[in-house]
Amino acid sequence: MLKIRPAQEQDVDVIFELIGGLAEYENLTDRVTGNTELLRSHLFGEQPYAEVIIAELEERTIGFALFFHSYSTFLTQPGLYLEDVFVRPEYRRQGVGKALMTSVAKIAHDRGCGRLEWSVLDWNQNAIEFYQSLGATVLPDWRICRMSADILAKFGRSKQ
Repeated sequence: MLKIRPAQEQDVDVIFELIGGLAEYENLTDRVTGNTELLRSHLFGEQPYAEVIIAELEERTIGFALFFHSYSTFLTQPGLYLEDVFVRPEYRRQGVGKALMTSVAKIAHDRGCGRLEWSVLDWNQNAIEFYQSLGATVLPDWRICRMSADILAKFGRSKQ
């Protein structure tokens, strides 16, 4: 029986393993530069930055969703941003992804969030169709902007 539950500190190693599986699926393994100790401190340390729910089947962790709070100035409401959702390949198309998405949406609703947002790679048509089947809208006019750590460091040293 599928079980969705909040991650606990002892889950960090398997969560990091699943992050590696996600990176492999997206052909981005070279971008995984973190480690389990950083993940542990960011999820369960003094100042948690994100939360994780995991999917278990017969006591095996088969998927996860990592999310954190955001804020909409237009709605003047908090939101949730879903950073990653991943299901091991052999468990896909069995309702696990939908169960994870439903759980995150319920968390957002229960916390009074005005929206749940995430990004999807433009080549990942399976994911796009899956998200649309859940009622999500893929926003055509928005692009993700990012400042990497080296750019942040540059800004951090600048004198306005």
